[in-house]
Amino acid sequence: MATDYSRFAKLSPFELKDELIKLASGKANRTMLNAGRGNPNFLATLPRRAFFRLGLFATAEAELSYSYMSAGVGGLAKVEGIEGRFERFVAEHRDQEGVAFLGRALSYVRDQMGLSAADFLHEMVEGILGSNYPVPPRMLKASEAIVRHYIIKEMVGGSVSTETTDLFAVEGGTAAMAYIFNTLKQNGQVQRGDKVAIGMPVFTPYIEIPQLEEYGLEEVVIHADPAQGWQYPDAELDKLKDPEIKIFFCVNPSNPPSVKMDDRSLERIASIIANDRSDLMVLTDDVYGTFADDFRSLFSVCPRNTILVYSFSKYFGATGWRLGVIATHHDNAIDAALERLPEATKQSLDERYGSLLPDVRELKFIDRLVADSRAVALNHTAGLSTPQQVQMVLFSLFALMDEKDSYKQTLKQLIRQREAALYRELGLDPLHDDNAVDYYTLLDLGAISQRLYGDAFAAWIEERASAGDMLFRIADETGVVLLPGKGFGTETLSGRASLANLNEYEYAAIGRALRSMADEFFEEFKRSQS
Repeated sequence: MATDYSRFAKLSPFELKDELIKLASGKANRTMLNAGRGNPNFLATLPRRAFFRLGLFATAEAELSYSYMSAGVGGLAKVEGIEGRFERFVAEHRDQEGVAFLGRALSYVRDQMGLSAADFLHEMVEGILGSNYPVPPRMLKASEAIVRHYIIKEMVGGSVSTETTDLFAVEGGTAAMAYIFNTLKQNGQVQRGDKVAIGMPVFTPYIEIPQLEEYGLEEVVIHADPAQGWQYPDAELDKLKDPEIKIFFCVNPSNPPSVKMDDRSLERIASIIANDRSDLMVLTDDVYGTFADDFRSLFSVCPRNTILVYSFSKYFGATGWRLGVIATHHDNAIDAALERLPEATKQSLDERYGSLLPDVRELKFIDRLVADSRAVALNHTAGLSTPQQVQMVLFSLFALMDEKDSYKQTLKQLIRQREAALYRELGLDPLHDDNAVDYYTLLDLGAISQRLYGDAFAAWIEERASAGDMLFRIADETGVVLLPGKGFGTETLSGRASLANLNEYEYAAIGRALRSMADEFFEEFKRSQS
């Protein structure tokens, strides 16, 4: 008797994944291939070597403070003379890659960025030891300056100055989103029943957050068109002219199509803000931007209205580190909106944040984020842990110092070779798109069926099964796990495959398995037509 998979069709992709894995791994003598995970199987090793070598230097610095080291007790690191001691450390261990990198990093920070070498070293040493609270709590001073340069270089380019950008270091991109929605609500920027526009397809939890009881927001969908290379048509973007929409929320490059916004889309949004919606807030998650060619964030074209979220998780293979930042412009629309709040609301907020400073109305939105992340009363203990900030700094310096973008080009080549292997064994050429990032590939099952065996077969497949049903059949019959595209807001019968978490031969095996299953379906289709 055939299994009825339809009862799973309404599950969210990440709940559905567990059921798919059970099916895919349930047969003996078959390898389960989980292409549903976004976690990469590559990572940046050199900045990690540097982190651990820095930890040894920092521990030695702590041991200089007290004379009774045999008891395992050290003290707080001293800034006096630290630069000289560090240079001796580098000279004595110059054959170790991580130490050599640290030496180059110090020169870069001092000579290219103009920061105090001693202050930078002291912040890194104290930070990696984790011997003090994060001060300032929003982000350590030198750390913010360095990460800000990285964000501007990779996400923005020369259109926005590093000196006009503020950062809040947070526990990854998803924590950033949770903090932002909470503070928008607490400060009267979104209220129950307000409209929020969401660029779809999008990472599933971002669809679900506005629907939660504590927010109760009305979602307005901005559809990307697969026929236009997953770009947003002008007619869809023009929905943002509606004055009732408070915020536009998107992932760029998109998830799962993995396509960056083209210049037309960026300029269209910037024009709408300039001419129609100077009050519109934009929230953009740019985690995949570093995999794109010539990437530009919305922050580059409308910085005053944009909150930028970036996570180090994918590009550096650091999902377990939980590293991310929220970026806002010094002159931003949200701070201006706070000034326009009704006096009664301002007085309520004076009470909420009154323990932080005498004049609450001077408190910027990004600093309210920090306070709200610790229920305001615990603001003095807010902030990302200092060892996490140190690793973030080393990742940033690694990218900034890589003048030829060797790491970036290696990752791009790695991902695209995997994509080529999958489609080669499937029997199709991957569709070329200059805006594609290829971290994921969205397998449009109807379009693939049409390319393999024609329109009639594609129509038969479309009628035969929903996305959830078809993906369960794929998992059961081939051992391949894909996530349903419809769970991310696509309108087509599709499955999301990550190109980041398996090896090339495994993607080839996925392609063969899917082609074999398609061939079997085609034989069944021919029998049904006879």
